[in-house]
Amino acid sequence: MPILFRTALVLALTACGTSPSSNANTASIEAAGQQSQAPADQGRPFRTEPVMRFGTPWAMDFLPGSSSVALVTEKEGNLWLVDVSTGERSQVSGVPDAKVAGQGGLGDVVAHPDFAANRRVYLSFVEAGPGDTSGAALGYGGLVTGDGQPRIEGFKVIWRQEPKVTGNGHFAHRIAFAPDGTMFVSSGDRQKMQPAQDPNSDLGKIIHMTDEGERIGGRFATMGHRNILGLDFAPDGRLWATEMGPAHGDEINLILKGRNYGWPEVSYGSHYDGEDIPDDHDSRGFEEPKAWWNPAVSPAGMIVYSGDLFPQWKGDILAGGLSGQALLHVELEGDSARKARRWDMEARIREIAEAPDGSVYILEDGRSPGQGRLLRLTPAR
Repeated sequence: MPILFRTALVLALTACGTSPSSNANTASIEAAGQQSQAPADQGRPFRTEPVMRFGTPWAMDFLPGSSSVALVTEKEGNLWLVDVSTGERSQVSGVPDAKVAGQGGLGDVVAHPDFAANRRVYLSFVEAGPGDTSGAALGYGGLVTGDGQPRIEGFKVIWRQEPKVTGNGHFAHRIAFAPDGTMFVSSGDRQKMQPAQDPNSDLGKIIHMTDEGERIGGRFATMGHRNILGLDFAPDGRLWATEMGPAHGDEINLILKGRNYGWPEVSYGSHYDGEDIPDDHDSRGFEEPKAWWNPAVSPAGMIVYSGDLFPQWKGDILAGGLSGQALLHVELEGDSARKARRWDMEARIREIAEAPDGSVYILEDGRSPGQGRLLRLTPAR
């Protein structure tokens, strides 16, 4: 069944409350699909199976009401509608123009919790400013399928990172919907450091807003962040984040409104020139990370796993490691976190997504055209 027809059926059934069963690239999908399913490595609780390839993939989200249809962004500015059960995909038009440079481009993609009714899809991206400046931005539009090429209609920007500054790093721009339907977005320090402690700047903050972009509780929810590339809610309503440290000192943080997480005044890492950074968070009034890595793993996209396929992971963090080239498992218990396992994936892992059936999908960070694989993880037998 062609993906456009099947997706139209998915959306129609979703509207009736029924679910069916079941960083532009045109590299061959078959090249990935022809690879045999790899046996579980010694000590791994999962098997990996390649699904398809992308250019420089950045984020992924399954559409509510679908068992297999998801959206995938590529940093170079492309949005794809994919069916992970068949390997079919269609490029989505109507996405915002992104400034693609350095770490910037098209970023996160998240479907609205009430997608069945409003068809909203939220996208973050890097927006050019005056001169050589840029900044992260966030907006939404309606996903239309079933009558030709899938497209986003009526895209509306609801937040812009201010101020826009020079440089092409640390945009962060991860999105998480809260249980109450409001939104949180991470806003990186843009490699400028000190603005993370400036209450009049968006840089180095987490912003809390309505789904229309109205800020909640002031300019920001938390401050003192460097580059949050993973953001997700646990079943108990706690918000967790993965944050890249400087030279080492990567963090897992429990996000508590009103708290200051200390960057660049404190860190369990050091500056790239070797200069030490104090690590006395609590005594200086800063929030302690719940876990950290030294040496670095460069944590990226993350989920708090909620499925039944991997019961040993339920309620825990799964995160990708970029420089660590790993899948990271962090155990959660209430407001505490403990580093548990680290599995070598032999590639930079950019994103983690959970399918409705509880299987886990990971996106490799493509370093050359067509080399960012989408892998399916299922339990080892």
